[in-house]
Amino acid sequence: MTGGGEIERLIEAFARLPGLGPRSARRAVLTLIKKRDRLMAPLIAALEEVAATVRPCAVCGNLDTRSPCGICADPHREAGLLCVVEEVGDLWALERSRAFRGRYHVLGGRLSALAGVGPEDLAIEPLVERVAGGGIDEVILALNPTVEGQTTAHWVRDRLVPTGVMVSQLASGVPLGGELGYLDDGTLTAAIRQRRRT
Repeated sequence: MTGGGEIERLIEAFARLPGLGPRSARRAVLTLIKKRDRLMAPLIAALEEVAATVRPCAVCGNLDTRSPCGICADPHREAGLLCVVEEVGDLWALERSRAFRGRYHVLGGRLSALAGVGPEDLAIEPLVERVAGGGIDEVILALNPTVEGQTTAHWVRDRLVPTGVMVSQLASGVPLGGELGYLDDGTLTAAIRQRRRT
């Protein structure tokens, strides 16, 4: 039982966030209330600032306080390399790895017949137009290795064929440090099929 409708609404709002269920949301809200000066006030200020200043980049779809975003505007990035990702979170993950120094294109999801997401719901046509505009030598499809992700990759690849650009895809298989006994069948199959000489 909570202390009022306001608290219950806050718990329900937190519970809608990915990775937080009702119990985790309840604990988070209780902690915020108990430590309101140290935690709640800065959180409210940060949320208000983000809501007022952050917007999608008109070029790639990344989130930033400016458009074009810092990545698109960076003259030190490899402009000829374009990495296509499903969501902004995937872009951020690749940036954290520091393994890629090109530019990005965020599709905004993946094709899904069950969820009613078709090609017109994703930023596929802007990608094709961007590539057709020239200056891009290679498009790297960094889509998640799921059935829907691979379906999306296939669709995007087919749409890019007329542009003549080279299209590659991230390798998949056994992760560094992974143990075979813990991997799923799909990962093991991909690892065998994409094996290389040593």
